[in-house]
Amino acid sequence: MSRHFVSIEGLSKVYPSKEQDLVVFEGANIGIDKGEFVCIIGHSGCGKSTILNVMAGLETPTTGTMIMDNKEASGPSLDRGVVFQNYSLLPWLTALQNVSFGVRARWPKWNKAKVDAHSSHFLEMVGLSGALHRKPSELSGGMCQRVSIARAFATSPKLLLLDEPFGALDALTRGVIQDELLKIWSETQQTVFMITHDVDEAILLADRVLLMTNGPHARVAESVRINIPRPRNRANIIEDPAYYKIRNYLVNFLVKRSGQLSGSAGQVGGATQEVDPSVEINPKNEQSAALKAAI
Repeated sequence: MSRHFVSIEGLSKVYPSKEQDLVVFEGANIGIDKGEFVCIIGHSGCGKSTILNVMAGLETPTTGTMIMDNKEASGPSLDRGVVFQNYSLLPWLTALQNVSFGVRARWPKWNKAKVDAHSSHFLEMVGLSGALHRKPSELSGGMCQRVSIARAFATSPKLLLLDEPFGALDALTRGVIQDELLKIWSETQQTVFMITHDVDEAILLADRVLLMTNGPHARVAESVRINIPRPRNRANIIEDPAYYKIRNYLVNFLVKRSGQLSGSAGQVGGATQEVDPSVEINPKNEQSAALKAAI
């Protein structure tokens, strides 16, 4: 029996080639507890989206397995919901109908009134109570992404997978939807795995942040504990003494150590290092380098 709600063991993805196989990532071991919010960060090309697609059942790994709720997970399933950067709404349906479409698939015996009430509740949670009957062409990009998030949460998946869902949004809209995501996650306590390139977003949202080395031969090198109390918002986290320690640590990894650790064959398949920067302070020279890179 797995000690985690989601356990990924020995995951790798290799693309065969006549000249030399491309090893995107290898030896990925990831454990996620029930109700935990985990973000993963790494440079482009390290295989973050491929890992998420494998978890969603949309791609097949070269090696490795995924166990969820003590059962092997393979192939797409309603137990795993996905929100992509492009919100993937059905353009001929309204916001309410887009959410209801997923809800009906999840609970086919529900009558229309129950489906609509359930769907409306989640749309209201993301601030769209006044846009239930608008089609995607009548909504802004941020509003469309809110519909996508509401649809994913409304089907009550055991695992929610978010692939840079706010990457295409402006900073102000992104901040608002981050707050709404925290609110809806706080109520549902669903298990979330999210890709992001934004260090501050990861600190705001996550319980832990997984750090990947550069590809090829990328690996999940560290698991960083975000030891900042909840509830969080963008104003209160910057006042927490741990915030800058954590931020400096993450930035330092991305600008310096992710490349140094890349393709380290001796580390492949090894245990991911557990880190709590709130109590483990970087040397001053490393903090200085991280701060300069962040400016």
